[in-house]
Amino acid sequence: MKGKIQKDLFKKMVRGMVVILMAAFFMTAIQMPVFSEPKTYLARPAKYVFYFIGDGMGIPQRTAAGKYREDRLLIDSFPAQGVTTTYAANQFITDSAASATSLASGVKTNVGVVGLDPSGRPVKTIAELSKEKGMKVGIISSVSIDHATPAAFYAHVSSRSQYYDIDVALAESGFDFFGGGGLKDPADKKKKSKNYKGDALELAKRNGYRIVTQKDAFMRLTPADGKVLAWNDWLQDSGALPYAMDTRTKDITLAEFTSKAIEMLDNPNGFFMMVEGGKIDWACHANDGTAAIHDTFAFDDAVRVAARFAEKHPYETLIVVTGDHECGGLTLGFAGTKYGSNFEILGQQIVSFTKFDQEVLGPFKNRSAGTETFENMKGIITENFGLKFTSDGAGKDPMVLETHEIAQIRDAYNRSMGGEKEKSTDTQTYLLYGGYEPLTITLTHILNQKAGLGWTSYSHTGVPVTTSAHGVGAEIFNGYYDNTDAALKVMSAMGMDPRPYYAETEVAYKVAVNF
Repeated sequence: MKGKIQKDLFKKMVRGMVVILMAAFFMTAIQMPVFSEPKTYLARPAKYVFYFIGDGMGIPQRTAAGKYREDRLLIDSFPAQGVTTTYAANQFITDSAASATSLASGVKTNVGVVGLDPSGRPVKTIAELSKEKGMKVGIISSVSIDHATPAAFYAHVSSRSQYYDIDVALAESGFDFFGGGGLKDPADKKKKSKNYKGDALELAKRNGYRIVTQKDAFMRLTPADGKVLAWNDWLQDSGALPYAMDTRTKDITLAEFTSKAIEMLDNPNGFFMMVEGGKIDWACHANDGTAAIHDTFAFDDAVRVAARFAEKHPYETLIVVTGDHECGGLTLGFAGTKYGSNFEILGQQIVSFTKFDQEVLGPFKNRSAGTETFENMKGIITENFGLKFTSDGAGKDPMVLETHEIAQIRDAYNRSMGGEKEKSTDTQTYLLYGGYEPLTITLTHILNQKAGLGWTSYSHTGVPVTTSAHGVGAEIFNGYYDNTDAALKVMSAMGMDPRPYYAETEVAYKVAVNF
């Protein structure tokens, strides 16, 4: 009897220990990081690597574009789909400089910093490592080619606004193809450099770059032309390509830049190419949903060019698509429409906010010495945004403006006609217009809201983005991981040791970049 009691007590103790251990395990599991471990690719490395970065392209931007077209984007059909965090070293909500540096090198850095870690040490990028490996390298962007995201692959400066130093870094990079937007300060007109080396464009020419700005000449380029720096003849704003919805047939599209780069870079040693859809971000800053969607399509079209190349080289090509951060706080739902979505009405908008400002509203302001009236503007609004001030009586039309919406537009019109200063320090005015043209942004807000889209910010947000992959090593891009891990995964798929690399001449770099 005594032995049985002892045996029962022992069983209870064992069961109690098991319960305690299981509880401890689950408590530990709850506290464990949710990030997946960076996976290492051990098979034959990719010979051709495309790294697509949709600036400002978060999950809602991709979803909105698919919903508008009623068909998912090509990038959403890729077999590997991951979720990627974007925070900077010193701030939860990042900017393009810090995020692109992480995507390019696997190293966290501070907001505004390009190609350096938080202490000022220059980090080597995948593009630079690819060049050292004997591969050809191409950098493409729909914004200026010295903007933060493209710069993070070839420059090392303490501030993204050091455009001259970035332009010099481009000229001295030795990369084989640069295409898209232009250069913002090749002559150092802003006098921000402590290391002036003369005009950066002339330096690029001396270093063997052929500069091309006309589409016909661009299309005639062949690999025999050597290194190329090309941009579109019409740079719509701040040295960038026009928004996709404003593009003319004589403009070079992001897809055409990508196609030509493939032709120029293809060689027995392979290539690395970074392609940025930069104006997705700019459209989202301005809360222009239609422009953002069309630029997302243009970005997806560029990826489609790479996918066609991959079909010919299925066992040698890797395509990775990600975003550097979300922008605008885009929400796929608006209180005014409750559960309704009418994305198709976004098609009523025929120009981007920038083209409306430059080619419609600007001239309207200057006409007739200010004698134009709100009544004269109504027809122009209907023509460009589809918003109607009166009903034709043919049933419920979502494009007909409500009384409160007309009041909003009239107030914004008066502010625009009064020359209200942008970047207002008044909090309420900023929340209404974000420093943009009051009339224009009010029109995009109302149209977007009628479609069932809402915005919470004129800046970036901290939500994760989607990373998609296709081809060699694509499976390691599944899961949930940080943007630094995205870079390490690309390195691994290329046969590189997936770790951060640092430049050898750190002291010289610190002097050069004014750190």
